[in-house]
Amino acid sequence: MRSHILKGTVFTLFFLWVSNLIFAQEGEPYIHDPSTIMLCDGRYYTFGTGGGGLISEDGWIWHGGAERPGGGVAPDVIHIGDRYYMTYAKGGGGLGGGHASNVYVMWTKTLDPKSPDFGFNDETIVASSDGEEDCDAIDSAFLLDPTSGRLWLSYGTYFGFIRLVELDPGTGKRMPGNEPVNIAIDCEATAMMYRDGWYYLLATHGTCCDGANSTYNIRAGRSRNVTGPYVDNMDVPMLMGGGKLVAAAHGPLIGAGHFGLLDLGDGIQKFSCHYEADLRKSGYSVLSIEPLLWKDGWPVAGENFREGTYQIQSERSGYALELVVDFVRMPRTGRWFRRENNEPVIPVPHQTLADVEKDWPTGNIDIRMGDFMVRPHQKWTITPVDSVGGYPGSPYFKITIAGTDRALAATADCEVVTVPFFTRAPEQLWRIDQIIDGTYRIMPKMIPGSGEPLVLTAVGARTPTLARFDPESDNSRWNFKMQY
Repeated sequence: MRSHILKGTVFTLFFLWVSNLIFAQEGEPYIHDPSTIMLCDGRYYTFGTGGGGLISEDGWIWHGGAERPGGGVAPDVIHIGDRYYMTYAKGGGGLGGGHASNVYVMWTKTLDPKSPDFGFNDETIVASSDGEEDCDAIDSAFLLDPTSGRLWLSYGTYFGFIRLVELDPGTGKRMPGNEPVNIAIDCEATAMMYRDGWYYLLATHGTCCDGANSTYNIRAGRSRNVTGPYVDNMDVPMLMGGGKLVAAAHGPLIGAGHFGLLDLGDGIQKFSCHYEADLRKSGYSVLSIEPLLWKDGWPVAGENFREGTYQIQSERSGYALELVVDFVRMPRTGRWFRRENNEPVIPVPHQTLADVEKDWPTGNIDIRMGDFMVRPHQKWTITPVDSVGGYPGSPYFKITIAGTDRALAATADCEVVTVPFFTRAPEQLWRIDQIIDGTYRIMPKMIPGSGEPLVLTAVGARTPTLARFDPESDNSRWNFKMQY
């Protein structure tokens, strides 16, 4: 958090707000400086400045209830072996105490405050700043290097350098004799991750703690070595203020900060952050979970799926999902290949639902894939469904033929059909996740009589079915093209 911009009444408002952080995406997602989201015993947890944090059963609806001791600012959490390590800072940030601060690490066997195994142990100081040096020891975050098993901690703010120290993954304590390494300036609230031989430093730029006037945004640099040097896509070192944009304000969400990776496997990655102000929610700071995409070796924010009417297109073949119904020809109007004798040019209306629906069967109708011709049996309206829960970052959706209540549904034999009416049954609820390449995975909430996690998949060029997701294949990748 960039605290030196806080003056006068803003200080007072900040302290009043921090003292009420135990509020609890949907539900009560009010939080500032959220930690990396962690799954523990089937529930999702994130922790924030001021103590406490949020809990979710599904990753979509969040409420208060997470607990941690120590108060302070900007925690992070990581799971190693049978321990959850927690880091946070006290002091610093300019919050009345200048920039003198300590970074702490402690551990617990579980994040569930109701479990008999809950309780934080061995709190220890792993980094400090004295208030005069070019560093402010807050905003700490973990990286467990998947190539070596070594544990690292980044920390720091706009007041000086971002630094990196090594910890012992068995204890969470500072490795003996380890000295901090300077890796960036002009940023704060850093996080780190590893992908395809590169270490990425995610850093928050801009100003915070000023509500809808905050300019927070998340930027990235990368290095072949964990200790740097980190440079952006234009080879500007992060030690000179560089950073490629990853996420920023959009729509009613202002001031993106505090990146946290949420890797769901199978090529589905998301990230958490807070927005300094959600204009839909009285301008409060809120938790957000969004798709993480990769382009030319760089992370970039995707977009959570939006309600609308779409063509659903197979990445494999380019064919469009459609009902298995008879093709209804449009009327011929004049000579289609040549205009002669100054014949008038008039618009040809699109085929409408009323032109074709009367000949459709009244019961279930199968689906297939075909050439897209902007016909009613190829247009799908996708709408979020209230009060049925969700999954990380999103509610479940219903998928219906536009202008009708005919809904896409999974069947007990692991096929897909459309049923005449949407009934809110779990086999009619769909999860739509953006894959790291920007395409989408479409997955039913439940398949009747089956617990298998199957997804909408193309068999050959024209036959859809439900099958295991193969992240190396285009068979289960789909695109959505908005229809107007």
